[in-house]
Amino acid sequence: MTTIETQALLRLLQLTSPALPVGAYSYSEGLETLVEQGIVTTPDSLVQWLTQELAHGLVLLDAVAVALVHTAAGQAGLGSPEERPTAAAIAPLNHQLSALRDGEETRQQSWAMGRALVRVGTHLHPDLKPWFSAAGNPCNFAVAFALVAARWEIDGSAAVLGYLHSWAANLITSAVKLIPLGQTVGQEMLLELYPSLESAGDRALATPALDDLCLSSWGTSLATMQHEALYTRLFRS
Repeated sequence: MTTIETQALLRLLQLTSPALPVGAYSYSEGLETLVEQGIVTTPDSLVQWLTQELAHGLVLLDAVAVALVHTAAGQAGLGSPEERPTAAAIAPLNHQLSALRDGEETRQQSWAMGRALVRVGTHLHPDLKPWFSAAGNPCNFAVAFALVAARWEIDGSAAVLGYLHSWAANLITSAVKLIPLGQTVGQEMLLELYPSLESAGDRALATPALDDLCLSSWGTSLATMQHEALYTRLFRS
């Protein structure tokens, strides 16, 4: 492995780390409702739900956005948005990603995590500021993630797979607290999801536009909308 590849891997690990201060740990994306309703109560039911989300849920939409924005920004040395004609495509993608959110909590989650990553990214790399501005405000998390990944010269396919893995790991961590489950069981479930993560990553990279996706995540959307009515809550969604 070359020095450049090693540095890109280290940056990907940093970008997908639970230590990244974007607040991902505070969201369950409807999982808390599903556990409360007795729909997801075992490792098998959780893996089934996560697998369906990877195939038909909003996370796949985000993964496609990561791939498209990363391509539009260019992998190495972003330069200035004015110097790259493809940069004009990022703002419409960001707006479309917001519009395709079918619940207030999921939209606010994406915006809040996006704002947090924009703050971190701008602090670490002031040259990213015009790119975040070009994306529009509020900036969705997937869009900010892709721009930081491009700035750090992380390969597009690795960025997409890292995004998906981080999403799955975060929800499994939430399930360990909610169901509850053991930490080792959580690691077993994550390993079981690897084929689904790879399949979702391949599909995201092969999708030329957000309009080309056909999703069906109404069950999760309803769970997210019902979340605010729970008597007690550990998570924000």
